[in-house]
Amino acid sequence: MTLHRLALLAALCLSAAWSHAAGFSFIEVPADKDGPALRGAVWTPCEAAPGEIAFGLIAISATKDCPVAGTGLPLVLMSHGSGGSFLGHHDTAVALADAGFVVAAINHPNDNFQDMERRGHLSTFAARPVDMRRLADHMLKTWPGHTKIAADRVGFFGFSRGGYTGLVATGAVPDFKLGLRFCTPASKIPFCGQIQRQELPAPPVRDARIKAAVIVDPLSFFDAERLKQVTVPVQLWASARGGDGVTLDDVEAVRRNLPSAPDWYVPANTAHFAFLAPCAPAMAKALPEICSDAGGFDRVAFHADFNAKVLAFFRQHLASKP
Repeated sequence: MTLHRLALLAALCLSAAWSHAAGFSFIEVPADKDGPALRGAVWTPCEAAPGEIAFGLIAISATKDCPVAGTGLPLVLMSHGSGGSFLGHHDTAVALADAGFVVAAINHPNDNFQDMERRGHLSTFAARPVDMRRLADHMLKTWPGHTKIAADRVGFFGFSRGGYTGLVATGAVPDFKLGLRFCTPASKIPFCGQIQRQELPAPPVRDARIKAAVIVDPLSFFDAERLKQVTVPVQLWASARGGDGVTLDDVEAVRRNLPSAPDWYVPANTAHFAFLAPCAPAMAKALPEICSDAGGFDRVAFHADFNAKVLAFFRQHLASKP
């Protein structure tokens, strides 16, 4: 895949309301016994004036390698959907960083836009929460700015398969057999055959460091019994029309089955990919399936509200400084 393709997986709409830029730097979590190297980026509070970082055909409003402003900063881990990118929610990352959060996102190995080798395999569902635990370990222990992070104020943002990842990371236990509802006799989804053959991986475990989670249109392998250990505050978003295997009924079931009522939103006229950052013209032309919003839906206006609500939730539960 070319750098231009990477560029197409980010979006160009960033609010002009922020008084400072977000800092931006690339990260790599080294390979270890639990998995391969993880590559992504970190957004941080930055006192410099807004700059611009170009990725092929688009630009991100941020300042590269800006010194981290502040101390005792909350950390938000960000998990993308299947076949996605660490840049898929960069406008949300910028909003959080400008408000005093450190945001870290990675490409999930074998399930990102450059590498889909094991997309739809149960092994990726088992590996995703492990990826995020390794990312948290790196950010809290070895990332150069780790001393500026408050280790007791860690949040999670996950979209689609990343929403599944966030539920597992906060205590949900997947029942992969529930995935058979996505399967038909002619289905080519790898996990359908794996479930039927009982090739079920061991369920991932909770990361107790995570204190609050924003879960956006999650793919669900959970019933009430499997969700009862999710005890952190949750902000749960559902798309009205669904997509990519996610339905409103499934997300409503997650809402009903969580042990505590989440902060719940179903924005009108939304489809699944409306939660991705608004698309630049080049991206909209190349990838209309994830950029086109039907019925006159205004993704730019929606994201201004979406990002404000996500920020307010994390401020409430991670006690961010104004």
